Amino acid sequence: MIVNNLTKPLLLICLALLSCGKKTEDRLVPNPEASLTPAAETEAPVTTASYDTLAKTIHVYVALCDNKYQGIVPVPKAIGNGQDPDNNLYWGCGYGIRTYFKKSTKWKLLKKEKKDSLIMERLVFKHTSKNYYLIADAYNGKHIKQCTKDFLNSSCGKLTDTLTINNTILGIAGNSGLVAYIGHDGLMDFQLYEDYTNTDSKRRNVIILACVSKRFFGPHLQEANVNPLVWTTGLMCPEAYTLHDAITGYVNGENNTQIRQRAAQAYNKYQKCGEKAARNLLVTGWE
Repeated sequence: MIVNNLTKPLLLICLALLSCGKKTEDRLVPNPEASLTPAAETEAPVTTASYDTLAKTIHVYVALCDNKYQGIVPVPKAIGNGQDPDNNLYWGCGYGIRTYFKKSTKWKLLKKEKKDSLIMERLVFKHTSKNYYLIADAYNGKHIKQCTKDFLNSSCGKLTDTLTINNTILGIAGNSGLVAYIGHDGLMDFQLYEDYTNTDSKRRNVIILACVSKRFFGPHLQEANVNPLVWTTGLMCPEAYTLHDAITGYVNGENNTQIRQRAAQAYNKYQKCGEKAARNLLVTGWE
């Protein structure tokens, strides 16, 4: 784990701002998207398996911070290695997804597994009081483009999958009710030309914690039939507390405004930017 002084909020907001500154009555139902081929750089998994619809899922795509392969102003070497999840700014650091959620009293870690050179680690959490599961994937920072595509394809229903945990078959990717992206906004660096039009009339919720994400992700999601719970209007530090508290509202059945308010309060708590500024940064919906 990285030394404590590198995980202090005041330093991390500076690092995150710099990183974006370089470029502006049967519970089992069949998977309805099983025949679709996702429009992704690498053919993504499509499954015909059924899954438990009473087990609600949240799928989080995390593009590991990477000094070498992303268009960012470099952060300290120890936390900017996109091939080292354990010390990465968005995963293993104190406010990274893995560390923060493992310490949360609301979530229990059920499984941690190494995947491959694309998804370097997968975590499966279970909510401590409700039937919600959270799946978090740490993508090799070199493959931020693929991570972005997988998120977008999941958001519109082109990419679906299942996962079995403790004899429960979970619907993940586009089978999730909420899909989230965390990390650098790679759409500042590269263009995507695939079509992300919704395929199944299912409306998914999304959270996108990346710099200026409403502006850059919005055009790709116009026809995806998504409900943006939280996304951003400016430069930001996409650390886990914002996602954690937004998800708390979502699990509690709160509306967009309430979820956005939770996110803004969390962001202000750790970044000391003022609640008004946090609300201006973290917005909801399409307006």
